[in-house]
Amino acid sequence: MDDNKMVAGKVKKPGKRGRKPAKIDLKAKLERSRQSARECRARKKLRYQYLEELVSSKERAICALREELEMYKQWCSAMDQGKIPSEIKALLTGDEQKLPQSGSSTKTKNSKNHSISSSTA
Repeated sequence: MDDNKMVAGKVKKPGKRGRKPAKIDLKAKLERSRQSARECRARKKLRYQYLEELVSSKERAICALREELEMYKQWCSAMDQGKIPSEIKALLTGDEQKLPQSGSSTKTKNSKNHSISSSTA
């Protein structure tokens, strides 16, 4: 007698489950794997570039805020000594045009423009 079993009206052969896997061209599979790895490395490189740019912009913002904080500290120490800084006088009188450009804020703006132009070049 056959080793075939009869199940629900169909003949089943022992040890045969599902479809037979098609013969895969190993060279094509290897090339697809290499291509996938190249694409993964490219995505990773872009992600790291984006994160590095984000970090550097945050660092520039931190430097600008530190300079601004230092300026406010100088104003406070001047006011503690009874002197009113000219910048505050101009703010109080509403005279925005008389405000002298502080060296630190001008320096910050120029350094930002310089770093942006050098990164795009």
